[in-house]
Amino acid sequence: MDSQAFTDRATVLVVDDTPDNLAVLSGLLKDTYRVKVASNGEKALKIAAAENPPDLILLDIMMPGLDGYEVCQRLKADPKTCNIPVIFLTAKTEIASEQKGLELGAVDYITKPISPPIVLARVNTHLALKASADFLRDKNDFLEQEVAKRTQEVMAIQDVTILAMASLAETRDLETGNHIRRTQFYVKALATKLKSHPRFAVQLDDYTISMLFKSAPLHDIGKVGIPDRILLKPGRFSADEFEIMKTHTSLGRAAIEHAECSLGSKVEFLTMAKEIAYSHQEKWDGSGYPLGLAGEAIPLAARLMAVADVYDALISRRVYKEGLSHDMAVSIITEGKGKHFDPDVVDAFLEIQNEFRVIASEHADSDADMGRKKDLLSKSGA
Repeated sequence: MDSQAFTDRATVLVVDDTPDNLAVLSGLLKDTYRVKVASNGEKALKIAAAENPPDLILLDIMMPGLDGYEVCQRLKADPKTCNIPVIFLTAKTEIASEQKGLELGAVDYITKPISPPIVLARVNTHLALKASADFLRDKNDFLEQEVAKRTQEVMAIQDVTILAMASLAETRDLETGNHIRRTQFYVKALATKLKSHPRFAVQLDDYTISMLFKSAPLHDIGKVGIPDRILLKPGRFSADEFEIMKTHTSLGRAAIEHAECSLGSKVEFLTMAKEIAYSHQEKWDGSGYPLGLAGEAIPLAARLMAVADVYDALISRRVYKEGLSHDMAVSIITEGKGKHFDPDVVDAFLEIQNEFRVIASEHADSDADMGRKKDLLSKSGA
């Protein structure tokens, strides 16, 4: 591209405390560029930071008040003006002076007395370079915005996918609804508390906690495969019924794997969902299901969900029971420390138990929710 296309009618700010120098440089530049002048450093800084900043600055060094070095330093320190190229135009001919000017961020250094063709050539060159840099910067800004936009779209698709799958469970399970939202926030609160714990710091970064929050609603997705006569039974299960109910963990993992197969590849954000769905009924002492895993063999995501899920089950009203008090639920979880639950996760729960209480209150089931559940139970014939 023709360099003149970059520099056509660009604005050059000339900064010099000598009126004759301002006149000479203005006369030299005015036929090609818009010219602004400043007779001191303070005025130069104001012009540079104005709404329509100059495209390039020709800057004298030896001025009263703020000298050229100080002006350049301030220009480069200000995000509004740091990209304006500065050419020192000065009577200081020492190599050390030139080196200092370039170290402060100037793009060039011209000594007086000036050669008009040299000044014009260097101004033109640096304006063309600035125009190219501005173009690339704008392009990069645009690409960054597009990447951010696409990332938001992908995250929205993730959210919609999870909520759509979770909604399948909600249509059939009396225990879902706000239970899904509450357990999301419980798990996030636990993970946030534990992110600085030596055992968990490597695993629980901000991204992982975000994925935990997204994945938590799918912990009981497998219940869509449990027959209504069992899923909606308002009392205790028989031994055979409980064995069928226990399969919801395997069914949940299989449902998520089926979704991945439909996409043709493994999906990172669903990996944690599979761990939660399959293993959240495992117990620290190995007495849980489906595999009887113990201790740290249980995925961390599932250990967090175990505490969140049990707490919510204890405090929640159901059509067949009243919820326990917060204190009673805390007592039961404390009793399960080292048996049902990871001891360190229980300790974290105890430290933030008031957060759990607030979450439960903010996302409580309404009377309308309970009415809907009673209707669903009645229609099931259970």
